[in-house]
Amino acid sequence: MKKIIIIVLLLFSASMFAQMYNPVKWSTSVEKVSDKEYILKAQAKIQSGWHLYGQYIEEGGPSRTAFTFKNPNKNFELIGKTTEEKGHEVVDKIFDMKIKYFEDKALFTQKIKFTSDNISNIEGEVEFMVCDDSNCLPPTSEELAFKIPTEKKLATTEETAIVKEDSTIAKTEEKAVVQTEEKAIKPVVSSPKKGESRGLLTIFILAFLSGFAALLTPCVFPMIPMTVSYFTKQSKTKAAGIRNAMIYGFSIVIIYVLLGSIVTAIFGADSLNALSTNVWFNLIFFILLVVFACSFLGAFEIMLPNALANKVDSQADKGGLIGIFFMALALAIVSFSCTGPIVGTLLVEVASKGGIAPIVGMLGFSIAIALPFSLFAAFPGWLNALPKSGGWLNTVKVVLGFLELALAFKFLSNADLVLQLHWLEREVFLAIWIAVFGMLAFYLFGKITLPHDSPLNHISVGRLGFGLIVLSFTIYLIPGLWGAPLKLISGFPPPMQYSESPNGLGVSGNSELKITGSLPEGAEHGPQNIITFHDYDKGMEYAKKVGKPVLLDFTGYACVNCRKMEELVWSDPKVLGVLNNDVVLISLYVDDKKELPESEQYVSETTGKKIKTIGNKWSDLQIKTYKANAQPFYVIVDHNSANLTVPSAYNPNIEEYYGWLQSGIKSFKK
Repeated sequence: MKKIIIIVLLLFSASMFAQMYNPVKWSTSVEKVSDKEYILKAQAKIQSGWHLYGQYIEEGGPSRTAFTFKNPNKNFELIGKTTEEKGHEVVDKIFDMKIKYFEDKALFTQKIKFTSDNISNIEGEVEFMVCDDSNCLPPTSEELAFKIPTEKKLATTEETAIVKEDSTIAKTEEKAVVQTEEKAIKPVVSSPKKGESRGLLTIFILAFLSGFAALLTPCVFPMIPMTVSYFTKQSKTKAAGIRNAMIYGFSIVIIYVLLGSIVTAIFGADSLNALSTNVWFNLIFFILLVVFACSFLGAFEIMLPNALANKVDSQADKGGLIGIFFMALALAIVSFSCTGPIVGTLLVEVASKGGIAPIVGMLGFSIAIALPFSLFAAFPGWLNALPKSGGWLNTVKVVLGFLELALAFKFLSNADLVLQLHWLEREVFLAIWIAVFGMLAFYLFGKITLPHDSPLNHISVGRLGFGLIVLSFTIYLIPGLWGAPLKLISGFPPPMQYSESPNGLGVSGNSELKITGSLPEGAEHGPQNIITFHDYDKGMEYAKKVGKPVLLDFTGYACVNCRKMEELVWSDPKVLGVLNNDVVLISLYVDDKKELPESEQYVSETTGKKIKTIGNKWSDLQIKTYKANAQPFYVIVDHNSANLTVPSAYNPNIEEYYGWLQSGIKSFKK
């Protein structure tokens, strides 16, 4: 009885968790160009958070959008190719290629010319694939109908809807969406808003640390005691001095946040994100960061015009709130030679995030700058604990210069990836970073001196400790030249595939499985070289033979998030150990285009569509059994195909995914 109750609860939980998606709606229209020429328009309305891939994507990437038209050259002929809007272009690190996609809506047009007057309707079909941050749906096809106006000479445009739509699946999806909006449990998928909040919090923290670094430069640090002393001496009471210092700090925040707002207003919140993959954007900021780095290393000073500084300084003498604000502005201008490169680098980084990221970044940076002035004004005695100004301040500048130089090559790498020039492959990038951080280590150990350095008679403990950290990091980078994954800097170097030796020079990962032991019948080496079945029945038969539970992996060749899970989560030693030893993995590719034998083709009871390919078969199995159509989708089942735990979707949290695997295995052993 207890087991029956558990099974019922698991099935109920699975039905609550799973959901059907239908994020794209198509409509058609026809525009008249001349008596014989028309433009067929197919408009895709895309649900918020999802994106539709473009038509022109290289082989090996996500499934592209493709249009076909029935009976061309009989009553009409196609003029040119189907065109599409601009969309968004990114370099996808998983597929290692440039990918174009659309958000919210997409318009596709095809120009035609009639060769016959007896035509009133043109039929077509679109095959497409959509993904969001957590799910990818298998390639789907929809039939389109373009109604030609009866009075060709009078009509110009007529909106129509799709004439043939699968009503069964539409009703199923609509019902599932209503249920999941009200009560669905989604324990492993984070919401976009939470992800966005975490991203902005990360930007704020990094910007705050950047502001703290700017505070420790020779242009800003000496200003702290001078400014605090001014407020405490010029104010009639201690309370007035603290108030003026607080206003001064608040003015600093306003100035930098205003700068972030201007950047957002000029470029636009949405277009900033598109800049991150623009070749010219990356090349310009590579040059800009190199200039900033040279300035910090002592080649020259970057300063705003003296006339501007003098004019602002004269306004600061007026006193009152306006005078205090101009004092803060004067600090920003005078310290620009130190803060400018940091602010510029920060704006470059946050600009690629889009939205309000520049404002959040400047808020974090300015708070770090303003906070000490307010705190030391409130507690003047703390000034005695401040270290004296000296050569160590220039050391901070030089360290920042080396870091700017290393970061600059990330932008050059982005441009190289977009153009696919293979000039800055992974090994070259890492060699440059090893050289940069190696020179930084030599500098910290006093083996290299730069133009503005003071004579170094001895090395402080702090400088020695930081030098050892940099040297350790440099040594850590070296194995990357021979294929080490270097997870600490994941995302900075080019991907492993963009390399002179994509598979590394030695044996790594789970490759020993290829050497030892023979594969079971019907199995092959899958992601991370895990023994994997692609046939449901053969995998189940093997699981019964070895007495292990089954991990069903509903995946796709073009599923971006599936590759992320396989590369970032399945590669973890704990997870990899479970997948190798404790479960039988059956990976079912829903976009497999191989046709089923004629005798095995059938019409789906759930969708009413004809199941022609292997991918159709596995997609139909997922929809029918689990009421879900998104990938990746993982289910742990016993030998009777009964769920052992609640299904899991995309979950990049390694500990949570490992715990989920263990819960299914424990249920199997009971």
